[in-house]
Amino acid sequence: MNQSAKPIHVYFMPGMATDSAIFEKIQLPEDVFEVHMLKWLIPDKKESLNHYTERIAEMIHHENPVLIGVSFGGVIVQELAKMMKVKRLIIISSVKCSDELPTRMKFASKTGLFRLIPTSLAGYKEYFEKIAVGDFLKKRAKLYRQFISITDKRYLDWAIKNMVNWKCDKPDEEIIHIHGDKDEVFPIKHIKNAIIVKGGTHVMIINRFKWFNENLPELILSGKLKTKMKEKHIN
Repeated sequence: MNQSAKPIHVYFMPGMATDSAIFEKIQLPEDVFEVHMLKWLIPDKKESLNHYTERIAEMIHHENPVLIGVSFGGVIVQELAKMMKVKRLIIISSVKCSDELPTRMKFASKTGLFRLIPTSLAGYKEYFEKIAVGDFLKKRAKLYRQFISITDKRYLDWAIKNMVNWKCDKPDEEIIHIHGDKDEVFPIKHIKNAIIVKGGTHVMIINRFKWFNENLPELILSGKLKTKMKEKHIN
């Protein structure tokens, strides 16, 4: 990039209770992009998702940014995009409307069962996959567990409540959704209009980083995959 060109500012939002470490192997060309990491805040008592997102927005210091969010972080960046103009909105291993939530989450929302999850035990990271994500007890969750950095009960209670109760009837028309066909948290059968990564699990941002390093730059710049890529879209 020549000295007169302005960099494209890319803001990454990690998944529930994790930090920027999940993006440690993601590399975007430094002559084109400038990367910034957003982080979770401890919510105020009974804080609304909208108010919380406004506080996250204070971390964004550039106009027309690219927003990329993973899992519950994907929900946050969608809420952010309602508050500001963005160059590109990308979610990974996430959902873009309430209809894409799995049946168990809809049931937890309707019945209030999410309130029974014992998040006070969350300090024991070996139990995280049982606590923070309910019954998602697939072996891949163990890989994600090592990146857990937030075990504050107030945060976890708030995050789980806002994930299962998230309401969004109409997705952003320009959103780019990247999803793995082996995602254990948000099963592919509920997902529509996405770029599907074959063999990708809920933690593919960690273990399929090469795919993202090859394809994110073009997705950010043009909104499309490279023509040579064979990953498919589903409708």
